[in-house]
Amino acid sequence: MQSLLTPINNFLHCTTPDSWIDAARKPENLAVLLTDHLVCELKAAQSAMYLIRRYVVDEQSSTALLQWLKPYEDYTYRQQGDWTKLADIKLKKSMLPKADSNYGQELVDKMVLLIKEELHHFYQVLEMMQHYGITYDKITSSRYARGMLRHVSTYEPNALIDKLICGAYIEARSCERFAKIAPFLDKPLADFYISLLRSEARHFEDYLQLATKIAGTDISERIHFFGVVEADLILSIDDEFRFHSGSPV
Repeated sequence: MQSLLTPINNFLHCTTPDSWIDAARKPENLAVLLTDHLVCELKAAQSAMYLIRRYVVDEQSSTALLQWLKPYEDYTYRQQGDWTKLADIKLKKSMLPKADSNYGQELVDKMVLLIKEELHHFYQVLEMMQHYGITYDKITSSRYARGMLRHVSTYEPNALIDKLICGAYIEARSCERFAKIAPFLDKPLADFYISLLRSEARHFEDYLQLATKIAGTDISERIHFFGVVEADLILSIDDEFRFHSGSPV
């Protein structure tokens, strides 16, 4: 596991504060931890889907992507549908990039695979909630992703590059927190979080590789900038506990 965590910890500008771990390990916070984690898995899939739809595929492919995610969104945001049927939903169309995109195929390949994994993990989190007798109910989202995305450039291709860098930090932080909290959880949930770490450890590198390729130049300063922003969100005081929240009040 350490071989997976070393590049993640080297990439992040800070570690999760002990105060967050203390809050996350409390039994009374388990429902919030899993519920917010569930929504985070969907948002990760949505973010990857947005990149494909916005930048590299045609309208027909875009529609197929929306249909793929709709049952998950219906369940999460409108509390409609049977979650046990979500595992049977598949993408029914091959995603083909626009011919004029020199990075389109790589973005499609990496993001479609990421979406599949995130949606599978979404279903697995629901299974964990079922195991612990937690009924899904909507909660407010944390300030974390918004806090980074507000710094995204307003013009292309810088906007796309910034979004990919933000995606890298979000994925890396998720994996760091899986490892941080796992030792304090009971075995089924601890084993699950370690399995997620193994599955998602490469995601941040996929985002960074795409950002570097699209930029075609050194983006280390921009990566550093968002690293500082991300660390400030993690270390500063946060008035509500969430999977990606900062230091609890």
